[in-house]
Amino acid sequence: MARVVNSRIRLLLLAILVAFGVLLGRAAWIATVRAASLSSFAQAQTKATVVLPAGRGTIFDAMGMPLALGEQATTVYADPHEVTRQRVEAVAAARVLGLKTNDVFGALATRDTHFVYIARKATPKLASALARKKLPGFHFYGEERRSYPQGSLAAQVLGYAGVDNKGLSGLELQLDSTLTGSAGSQTVVRDPAGRPIAIQSVVPAREGKAAFLTLDHTIQANAERVLRATAARWHAKSATAIVLDPKTGGVLAMAMQPGYDANQVATRGLQGNQAVADVFEPGSVFKVVTIAGALSEGLVTPRTTFTLPYSIKVADRVIHDAEPRGTETMTVAQILQRSSNVGTVTIARTLLREERLKRWIQQFGFGTRTGIDFPGESAGLLPTYWSGSTIGNVPIGQGISVTAIQLASVYAAIANGGVWKQPHLVDHVQGEKPASIRARRILSPGVDRQLLTMLKGVVSDTGTGAAAGVPGYSVAGKTGTAQKPSPNGGYAAGKYVATFVGMVPASDPRLVILVTVDEPRLAIFGGVVAAPAFAQIAAFDLQYLEVPPDQLLR
Repeated sequence: MARVVNSRIRLLLLAILVAFGVLLGRAAWIATVRAASLSSFAQAQTKATVVLPAGRGTIFDAMGMPLALGEQATTVYADPHEVTRQRVEAVAAARVLGLKTNDVFGALATRDTHFVYIARKATPKLASALARKKLPGFHFYGEERRSYPQGSLAAQVLGYAGVDNKGLSGLELQLDSTLTGSAGSQTVVRDPAGRPIAIQSVVPAREGKAAFLTLDHTIQANAERVLRATAARWHAKSATAIVLDPKTGGVLAMAMQPGYDANQVATRGLQGNQAVADVFEPGSVFKVVTIAGALSEGLVTPRTTFTLPYSIKVADRVIHDAEPRGTETMTVAQILQRSSNVGTVTIARTLLREERLKRWIQQFGFGTRTGIDFPGESAGLLPTYWSGSTIGNVPIGQGISVTAIQLASVYAAIANGGVWKQPHLVDHVQGEKPASIRARRILSPGVDRQLLTMLKGVVSDTGTGAAAGVPGYSVAGKTGTAQKPSPNGGYAAGKYVATFVGMVPASDPRLVILVTVDEPRLAIFGGVVAAPAFAQIAAFDLQYLEVPPDQLLR
C-alpha cells in the first residue's frame, strides 16, 4: 500500500515538474520570440494615434473680405450593432437632422459593419440637438466644412472643395496645395476600460495658407447684378463680364450669368468658368488685330483712304457691311469707327495678306493661353488651314475662336501703351512673395496711341459703340456681333454673340471692361446689347474707385 502511495506521489511530482517546465518554456518563448509583437499589441490596446486635421486656408478678396473659409462642423455616425430600436432612432435622427427617415433607417439596418455615416459635416447646432437625445449607437466627431459666405458671388471663379476638403474646381483646385495644410497627430493613452487618461507625443497641425485675390467683391457684385439685368432684358442664354486693371493685369471682376450658390451641393460644378474655358468667334472686336498690323507694318495711317463698295467677293464668299450703303470713301479710322467689314477685309487682302496677318494674330497672343492662374484655360482655336476665303473672314473675327480673357487682355495691352500684362486672379499667398507677372510689348507706343485714338471714335456719336459712353469720361472700345457656328457646319440661324470691350478713362485708362452676351433675343448687335452693360459697369466702378472725370459734362 505504501508502495502505491509513493508511486502516485512520484507521478504527481513528475506531472508538476513537466507542467512547470512547459510553463517556464512558454514564458521564455513569450519573453523572447513573441516579446515584440505582444508589446505592440499591448501598446495598441492602451495607446492610439489620433490624426489632428489641418484647417484649409481662407480665400480673401482684395479688400480682405472672406470669399471661402472653413467652418466647424460635426459628423454624425452610428454603430448599427449598438442600435437598440432601429425604426425609432431613425425617425428621431431624421427629424433633428432634416434627413429622410428611410435613408437613416437603411444605414442603421446595415449589419456587416460597425461604422455608417448618418450625416457628414452637419452643423454643430443640429448635431448638439441630436446628441442631447442620447440615442444608443450614435456617435460624433468634429470636422471642418468649406463655406462660401458670399453665396453666389464669384462662384464660378472660386470653384469648390469636396467633402474631404480637397479642391475640385476653380481657384479651390488651382490653389489646393497652398490652401491645404499638414495634418498633425497626438498619442492618447487609455485605461483598460478604454477611457483616455493622458496625451503624449503631440505634433500640431499646420494650417493651410490664406490666399488674397485681385477680385474686389464690390466690383464683382455690381458686374453680376448688371449681367443679370442684361441677360433678362435680352432673354439671353448667358453673359460674361471681365474688369481688368490694364497696368497690373489684375482681374477686378470676372462675372458670369447664370450663377449659382457655391454652398449648394446640388448645383456645384454645373457652371464652368466660361470667361477662361469657353471659346467664341469674336466678330468685329477682332478687327483691331488687322488694323494694328497694317499700321505697325507702315502700310497705312489712320488717314489713308479706301473707296469701298457695299460688298466684295472673296473666293466663294461675299462680304458686306452690316448696314446697306452706297460706294463710299473711308479713312482707316472711319473703317474701324464704323466697323466696316469690307474696309477691314480690303486692308487685310490687299496689304497685309496671309503671312503678315498670321504673324499679328500670334503677336497678340491668340491661339495661345494667357497663363492666367486658373485651371482649364483654353488656348482658343485658329484656322487649321487657309483657303481662298479665309482672308475674307478671319480679319473680321470669323473662322477664329478666342476666350474672353484673351480678348480682355489684348485690349488691356492697348490701354497700357502697347504692353501686355499677364492677367491674374491671385494677388499673393500668405507669407509668400507675389508671383512674377509676365509682360511683353505687342505694339509700339506710336501705333498704340493711334489705335487708342481711333477706338475713341467708335464710342462717338457716329460710331457703333455710342451706347458705351459714360458721362464725364472719355471711352475707347469696340463692338462685336458674331454669328455662332453650327455643329453641323456653317452658322446657326438666329444665334449671335454680342460683345463690347473698352477702356476708361481713355486719356489714362484705369479699367478695361469686356461684356459678352450669348444668344440675345430682340436685338443682336454688340452696340445695342453689350455696350449699355459696359457703360453701367464702368460708371459704377469709376465712382467706387474715385477716378476723377477727364471730360466736362455737356
